Amino acid sequence: MKLTRMLTKKLASFWLGSLIAVAVVFLIAALLSFFHLANRMQQQQVTELQEMLLQHHHQHLTWELDDWLPPVLMSYKTVTFELTQNGRSLFQYQGNIHTPFVTEYHKAFDPEHKVVMHVTLESPYVLHRVDGVEVAIILIALSLIGLYVRYGFNWLYKQLFGVEELVARGQMVLNGEHHRALENRGNGQPRIINRALTQLLEELQDAHKERSRFDKFIRSNTFLDADTGIGNRLYLKNRIAALSNDYGMLSHGVIYLLEMEELDVLQQDAGEAAIIEYLTTCVTAIDSALKNQANSFIARREFNQFAIVIPQISLLEADSIAAKVLSICQRIPMPEGFKLDNFYHIGGAYFSVQDKPSQLIEEAEMALRAAQYQGNNSWFMYDKGSVDQEFAKGSVRWRALLEMALEKKRFVHFATPTLDFDGEILHQEIFARLREKKDSYIRATQYAPMAVKCGLMPQIDRMLINELFDKYLKHKKYQGQHYCINLSLDSVMSEQFVSWLKTTLLEHRNHVSNLIFEVNESAAFKHSEQLKPVFNIIRKMGAKISVDFVGQQVVGSQYLKELQVDFIKLHPSIIRQIHLRPENQLFVRSLIGALFKTEIQIQAEGVVSFEEWQILKVLGVTGGQGPYFQELKEL
Repeated sequence: MKLTRMLTKKLASFWLGSLIAVAVVFLIAALLSFFHLANRMQQQQVTELQEMLLQHHHQHLTWELDDWLPPVLMSYKTVTFELTQNGRSLFQYQGNIHTPFVTEYHKAFDPEHKVVMHVTLESPYVLHRVDGVEVAIILIALSLIGLYVRYGFNWLYKQLFGVEELVARGQMVLNGEHHRALENRGNGQPRIINRALTQLLEELQDAHKERSRFDKFIRSNTFLDADTGIGNRLYLKNRIAALSNDYGMLSHGVIYLLEMEELDVLQQDAGEAAIIEYLTTCVTAIDSALKNQANSFIARREFNQFAIVIPQISLLEADSIAAKVLSICQRIPMPEGFKLDNFYHIGGAYFSVQDKPSQLIEEAEMALRAAQYQGNNSWFMYDKGSVDQEFAKGSVRWRALLEMALEKKRFVHFATPTLDFDGEILHQEIFARLREKKDSYIRATQYAPMAVKCGLMPQIDRMLINELFDKYLKHKKYQGQHYCINLSLDSVMSEQFVSWLKTTLLEHRNHVSNLIFEVNESAAFKHSEQLKPVFNIIRKMGAKISVDFVGQQVVGSQYLKELQVDFIKLHPSIIRQIHLRPENQLFVRSLIGALFKTEIQIQAEGVVSFEEWQILKVLGVTGGQGPYFQELKEL
């Protein structure tokens, strides 16, 4: 806007100055012509007077001029007149005109007798008087010139403003802000270029969406079952790997193997389409029943076998869910009216911390065989009798524990660094553990699901942010460092929490640029529309946005561009032994390609080995965190 106004004023000034210069030239030329014409006319009058005197003298042979000459001189507006012969005055006239602007003429009639006429006349340009009509014409002309100049100024301003809008859109494109450039179409000039730019941006947006669909297609064909749309055997392997490390499982939970006897025989009788529809209905019903179980998932291991994994539940809840799943399956009508009493069998294996994943699958298979030996539709739970006492607490005891921890500030902050390939720390990811005893901590993976059930996650997130500002960011020792804070879905969906966060960031505006707020992919994808205004507030305050656990679910990548995130972190299940898994490498390449020409940086979580880190470097990942870099440290 300022550039347009400045250029318009300069061009208008130049244009007006040129117009004034031309007008001055024409005015000077007109004045010169006027003066020249007036002088010529007055000289013509003097010549006519001279001829009249000569004619009179030739006719009457005398210089008697008193009868007729004074009226003539009066009509000529003569100031003085004198006719002399040999220096003797023959006739004199004195007019009643008094003006300092006069012109004198001396004409010799008869050189032999030395007759000379001396005439003094009023200057010719003084004779003209400007009347009201001429003033009106001049004012109208000046008004028209002013209106024309104003019109030209406005026209130039509009044209230049259109050019500036076009330049602004072009700068957005160069900065990679294609979405903003498409929204801000404006009235760019020339219009044909503006329309062409809009059309190209729309086609580019369609291409990005198509690339996202293609990316999802690759991921779907790699990790999804083609018939039911749920995870396949490879997906199950990756997810279990993400729930464990080299020492075993990271938390408590249960795995069920649901097997449908003689499903292949039923397919021959009912047809493939009917079986696919039946399996889809069954999987959808089970998935709906488990939607309140955090991080639970279902995958297809074999043609007639499905695996259901639910972390962070007690053994009592595991028994209840097994019975619930079996009841759901029995209520679903079979194709073509088939009804089999010995069709569904569920084997469950409850696992605790440090149990081996391979042992977990074996125990679930043993439980499945036991359920099949029982006959009829049944389930069987393999119980080793080792249930973590901490996780066996009921909801009431968990609420009391969490509320006491908040009141007495028993949450301890830990940090794990995210490094680039040069070993430089990009940021520290901050999270909290609950101190139960002196050297005993409850991990977030254990207390977070219960905190969500009790509605306490917003309070825990508040405490984490407040203590980060008060204890660390205000001290010179920590200035310049960047910190990543995980926010729960309950927090970012709470208007009260968002209002508090906005006020807090305003109070600490000098440190906000060092913060990165992070949510998981499941929340970002499912609630992208609700999260957009929240992310916009955080971004306007100066903080950055990150999405972690990317790749845990099979979804497209378009939501990442729409939310305008700054970082994404790949789920550990994608990173685990990626140097030995071409399908995971294909996924990372596809994701990087889908985010090409965006400012989104791709990082990795759960890097364990040197080989994993090197293949991530080759693939184009910009940073990573995990046991390979540094052990967890308390702040």
